[in-house]
Amino acid sequence: MKKRILAGILAASMVGALLTGCGKGASQGTEAAPAQGTEEAAEAAPAAETQEEDATERAQANEIVIGIAQDLDQSLDPHYAVAAGTKEVMFNVFEGLVKYDSNGDTIPAVASEVEVSDDGLVYTFTLRDGVKFHNGDTVDLDDVIYSIQRCKDDPKVNPQTSTGLQCIASLEKDGDNKLVMTLTEPNTELMSLLTLAIIPADYDQQDTAPVGTGPYKYVSRTAQESVELEKFADYWGTPANIDKVTYKINEKAEGLIMGLESGALDLVSHLSSTQVAELNKDNFNIEQGTMNLVQALYLNNEVAPFDNELVRQALCYAIDRQGILDMAFDGYGFLIGSNVFPAFTKYFDDSLTNYYTLETPEAGKEKAKELLAEAGYPDGFDMTITVPSNYTPHCDTAEVIAEQLKEVGINATLNKVEWETWVSDTYAGRNFQSTVIGLTADPLTARSLLERFTTGQRVEDEEGNRGNNFINYNNEEYDALFEQAIKTYDDEEQTKIYKEMEKNLTEHAASVYIQDMADMVAVRKGLTGLTFYPLYVLDVSTLKWE
Repeated sequence: MKKRILAGILAASMVGALLTGCGKGASQGTEAAPAQGTEEAAEAAPAAETQEEDATERAQANEIVIGIAQDLDQSLDPHYAVAAGTKEVMFNVFEGLVKYDSNGDTIPAVASEVEVSDDGLVYTFTLRDGVKFHNGDTVDLDDVIYSIQRCKDDPKVNPQTSTGLQCIASLEKDGDNKLVMTLTEPNTELMSLLTLAIIPADYDQQDTAPVGTGPYKYVSRTAQESVELEKFADYWGTPANIDKVTYKINEKAEGLIMGLESGALDLVSHLSSTQVAELNKDNFNIEQGTMNLVQALYLNNEVAPFDNELVRQALCYAIDRQGILDMAFDGYGFLIGSNVFPAFTKYFDDSLTNYYTLETPEAGKEKAKELLAEAGYPDGFDMTITVPSNYTPHCDTAEVIAEQLKEVGINATLNKVEWETWVSDTYAGRNFQSTVIGLTADPLTARSLLERFTTGQRVEDEEGNRGNNFINYNNEEYDALFEQAIKTYDDEEQTKIYKEMEKNLTEHAASVYIQDMADMVAVRKGLTGLTFYPLYVLDVSTLKWE
């Protein structure tokens, strides 16, 4: 079993908030395979052989099929994508002026170079010669200005991106290939923001037939079934190796394993240790990284009893996070204590990891009972944990949490819902008490991870839009720290303030922070080149058949 060395992951310089989940955990098994020699096994053998032949034919045709647990967003417009699963796929279709490499650093993409003035207020980007969109048009300055201005002006765009771009005072052309961007104030996170997708200015079908500049172009999708990409022959950079990539959607975790075993799938990411244990290793290599996300029991701070900080703190003491890893993930995963994950080394504060951990889990439960009594709940209470049913690891985590909370008198009931329902009712509608989900960051900045919990992201604006503060966290000190952070241009001082924001979330128990989950990827033998990034993407351009 090939493992991604943790030290290598932690060395990444930039990582980082979309919604995300992954494969399957301990509480839900797959259907057992027929025993050898049985009538069922005899009947199954020809079908399995046929599927393996199909896999061989795909290799010969230079094609792959990847299994995913979630359909893409209804709109494929890159500036409006919500789900991390959509970003994970469309990473291969779109590029910005710059893009991320496998170390998490920004490198030139549509722009070949950038010059920054000494005062940090003027950025001059030189467009790369001959970059083409997938429709055959050449990228020009009008396309770049349109893309950036759109993300700055439209409130429906990711709030972290739109807000971060407000520092841009002007976008001006200098000749045919230079963009002069003038800022009102320095912005240490600007380059991460400029990974936003460059799209054609005069094209109005991005939601259904997206056009970008990446190594793969979009071909088609069938809702709830598949998405198809094709190698872009006119790509400006290193060409992709695989000619055709098909994503097969199966929201049932056992279906992904069956697809691998049958030969229908060549690669599946975000598998749990239980799924890996069930998989026949003769045909697959298992590679391991991390999800680069924050899995937590997120609490609605406006809804009783979680509007009481003592209650939230009680849950932090009552929940045994290592017990969750041991029960649901075979010990895999990396404990965290706030809304930053370990690979974001610059901002990750390991001193918060065990903030609520006492000598033993039993001591934690006794402390939880004391706090519940002080909060007016000596006999506990009933609560609901809403989880997206297609993300089995989150369901497994919620089930372990429910069992643990019984020991302090809290009766937790799981409400498993479809992903679309979770997005509309839980995330957007905020109609929930608690939920287990994973948050990553888009763009990959500390601001993106932490701004989402400010008051400005909680309340509605004049047009009725609300930001990403779906837990309704409301803390004046936190808001003041954020305002201080974004007005600080000294990198060391800004990092210090962001860490104070992390500590604020932990001290006030905004949620119960659990782990950055291990990411196990099953790759069919003969398929090589899998590259881990310190962000939630799968770069298929590096994959190739031996």
